[in-house]
Amino acid sequence: MQDSLRRFKADIFQALAHPTRIAILELLSPGQLSAGALIDKLGMEQANVSQHLAVLRAKQLVSNRKVGNQVFYSVRDPIIIEVLNLMRTYFHAHLKESLSMLDEMEKPLETVR
Repeated sequence: MQDSLRRFKADIFQALAHPTRIAILELLSPGQLSAGALIDKLGMEQANVSQHLAVLRAKQLVSNRKVGNQVFYSVRDPIIIEVLNLMRTYFHAHLKESLSMLDEMEKPLETVR
């Protein structure tokens, strides 16, 4: 059971392992968008965005629905947005730590008397 859970987690992180897929999820966090709107906001080719959406669909991170000739996408479970927000918090904490270390390194050394 534990191995299955770890494999599941790894699969999700693998789906999140591309900046474009994270950008898609962030764009969808306020609500659904059409594929065309995602393409416009990302400034990428349709084929490229479609490939990333396919990965997110396969891992069940996004859901889609057709309305006429348009396809709308939405985040399947808002918990994934919480995961991304936690990663942002983690990044900021470690960035602050690194900047603090850099500040310490740039302070002039006191001369030994």
